[in-house]
This record gives sequence, structure tokens and C-alpha cells, in this order.
Amino acid sequence: MLIALACLTAGLARAADPPVAGDSKTVVILGDSLAAGLGVDYDEAFPELLQKKIEAAGWHDTVVNAGVSGDTSADGLARVDWLLRRKIDVLVLELGGNDGLRGISVEATRTNLQSILDRVHAKYPDARLVVAGMQMPPNMGEDYIRAFRALFPELAARNHAVLIPFLLEGVGGKPELNQPDHIHPTAAGHRIVAENVWKALEPVLAALHSLAKQGGFQPTMPERGGEGE
Repeated sequence: MLIALACLTAGLARAADPPVAGDSKTVVILGDSLAAGLGVDYDEAFPELLQKKIEAAGWHDTVVNAGVSGDTSADGLARVDWLLRRKIDVLVLELGGNDGLRGISVEATRTNLQSILDRVHAKYPDARLVVAGMQMPPNMGEDYIRAFRALFPELAARNHAVLIPFLLEGVGGKPELNQPDHIHPTAAGHRIVAENVWKALEPVLAALHSLAKQGGFQPTMPERGGEGE
């Protein structure tokens, strides 16, 4: 936990540095041990790999790694207000996996994740939202697995967010890409995870930078759908 908090503090400190360019954006990854990079070096975790991809693209955006090992959706909700103290241009919501592994009700997880998105939207209405989907192993039961998997597309649709269908696509269930616990990716696994996230994140950042070049016009985000949409 101390290591995770130190990494989070380092990420926030980096985000507080003066931007290199006027159109610099801040990408906050609110997550758990996957974002925190449990078991790998900090620069091998997918948030830091995303930072390198952003720099390679010629942008000056900053990735804030707000991943804390062990966090559930309730834990993320408890600390989101602290993260909102600085500007968020893009939120990547990577939470829910620990809820599923602990058998927390899907409805409780939905409520917490929706509350996080609501708070970000209320503080920064123009912030772009990215929801990282997760899936559960077979031992959690077919009904729970189905409901849990459907949660993330539903949240993305309701909040007009970009969906990463499955964060661990190409990694989950592959022993050679996971640590001995069969849950946390190795450094090689994180490289694949970073590609999964980049497929969703790159178009979002490209659109934001395109708007900045056009004079910073930000279209009003559409109202989010209600229940059942």
C-alpha cells in the first residue's frame, strides 16, 4: 500500500508541473493494482507505457497514475474528490475487478462506478470518459459472470464514454503473461494491456488536440441517458 501511495503521489506531482504546451491534457487513470503495476517496476506498468506512447505521438499530455492496489469501486469513490482538485481532461476508469473477485453485488459496483462518473462530470462537464471493462473467472458462477461483464458496456453507453471491452484482452488466462497469482500481468502482459487502452485513448486525445487547434471550441456533451438506455 505504501508503494502504491508513493506512486500515486509521484504521478500527481508530475501532473502539477507546468505544461510544456498550451494544449497539454491531463489523463487520470483511476484504478486498482492493475494500474498501480503490482509486481512490476513502475515504468513497466501500463499507465507509464501510455505516457511513452503519448510522447511518441508528439503530444505533451500527462498521465496521472491513480492506481492503488486492492481498491474496490467503493475505495475509488472515497478518493475521487481528492483527485478532482486538479483538472481532468480524460478519465480512464479502471475499477471493479476487486469487487468481482470479492463477490460484491453487481448493483453495488454499478452504483459506485456511476457515482464516480457523476462526480467527474459535475466538476468537469467536458472531460472525456473511458471505461475499462473487466471479466470474471469461471468459478464466480455463470449468472454473476454474465451480469458483471454486461456492467461495463452499460456504464459506457449511459455516460457516453469510450469502452475498452476487456482490459486484459490477450493477457487474461495466459500463464506466460501473468505473474504466479494468475491475476496480475507481467511486464510483457502490461505491454499488451497498454495497447488495449491506447486503442481507446489515442482517438480521444487526437480529438481533443484537434479541437485545441481549432481554437479550443468544446462542444457541449450530450445529456447522459437515463435508466434503461
